[in-house]
Amino acid sequence: MQYWLMKSEPDDVSIDDLAARNTVGWYGVRNYQARNFMRDTQQVGDGVLFYHSSCEQPGVAGFARVASSSYPDPTQFDPNSKYFDAKATLEKPRWMQVDVEYVRKTRLLSLSEMRQYPELAEMLVLQKGSRLSITPVSPAEWRFIQDLLA
Repeated sequence: MQYWLMKSEPDDVSIDDLAARNTVGWYGVRNYQARNFMRDTQQVGDGVLFYHSSCEQPGVAGFARVASSSYPDPTQFDPNSKYFDAKATLEKPRWMQVDVEYVRKTRLLSLSEMRQYPELAEMLVLQKGSRLSITPVSPAEWRFIQDLLA
């Protein structure tokens, strides 16, 4: 089992939206490294830290799990979508997504609070210049955050 931090803008899909729907497709990823994590590495059952980004108070808002293998992101084919990619075809999709399933909402573990714990100092989300929407989380970091938000 592996662990991931996956960022979502709460105006688009929040932890409350995930709770209401139970499962959502993680659409709109347009970074090759993040796409490759979904396509090549993520497995059904992997743990997810659901992270609210690009908002007033960014941070971990809950826990989820990867609920499907990767499959083509349908928004790449929709000319009315802001995620449309004219170079993507049904035969050769460029962008993938996985389904993410709700586990539980937590209190918000803010980015500023995360920076206070030496146990989390190596987390990719805390590194200068890190903007990836999907990053691996070590088992030790996962356990620390689980305990913190228990």
